[in-house]
Amino acid sequence: MVKPVVDRLAIVGAGLIGSSIARAAREYAAAREIAILDASPEVMTRVRELGLADDASGDAAKALEGAGLIIICTPVGVCGAVAQAIAPYLEPGAIVSDVGSVKGAVVAQVAPHVPAGVHFIPAHPIAGTEFSGPDAGFAALFQNRWSILTPLDGADKDAVARLVDFWTRIGAKVECMSPEHHDKVLALTSHLPHLIAYNIVGTAEDFGEQTRSEVIKFSASGFRDFTRIAASDPIMWRDIFLNNREAVLEMLGRFNEDLSALQRMIRRGDGQGLFDFFTRTRAIRRSIVEQGQDTSAPDFGRGKPS
Repeated sequence: MVKPVVDRLAIVGAGLIGSSIARAAREYAAAREIAILDASPEVMTRVRELGLADDASGDAAKALEGAGLIIICTPVGVCGAVAQAIAPYLEPGAIVSDVGSVKGAVVAQVAPHVPAGVHFIPAHPIAGTEFSGPDAGFAALFQNRWSILTPLDGADKDAVARLVDFWTRIGAKVECMSPEHHDKVLALTSHLPHLIAYNIVGTAEDFGEQTRSEVIKFSASGFRDFTRIAASDPIMWRDIFLNNREAVLEMLGRFNEDLSALQRMIRRGDGQGLFDFFTRTRAIRRSIVEQGQDTSAPDFGRGKPS
């Protein structure tokens, strides 16, 4: 029998990521016991119906008793309030982590509330879908996906190693970097694409009713893929943009400069410039597939509709 990484895992927030962590921890024996807390009574009822946790009482003191790993899986904007609420129940030696797509703001919000003797190690699993809620989770969500840890200066090495072991056990590949570097990288690879997706879909809203209905009816793969990204949780993404505004604005500025260059190429009929640019960007897409972060299957692996 495989030895669990932690005896008791407590998850705060039972959305897509939180419920997937619970399922994965059980599926891959990463935790002996699982407790789940969520501010929504309806969500907690569903957690109990789905059997996601050994403890779904909703009692913070009970849920956190003996918990060696506590993962905050709430929107970034409420992480600080959550940390403050659970602080009295955290036991010495426990690890507190999170799954937020922004790290600098999470550190600023959470760190002041972490008691002495408790290890705070921020994390961000780069995995997800456009769906949310406890029913949306699945155990294989983190398989072959990256989970980035951003330990603070002076972080306990054994605690970091234990968190690495946890994410590795449930299928993720792990890398460590500073919170500041993480936020710049993710501003480009995740936050900016979502902002562009929301904007493109929003542009369709500016058309007249007939044209807008035709845009939806005749959506080609490009617009269809953007609508998938733009279907993501609006609360989560509102908090991400507000809490990583500086890095997002920096990347948005660079994007606008590149977009202006493309605009000039099209206006001037610069076919060679467009071809060279598309060739370079196509190579990046191939590298993503080669590293196993997406599929090269036709239609992006969607398959035929049922």
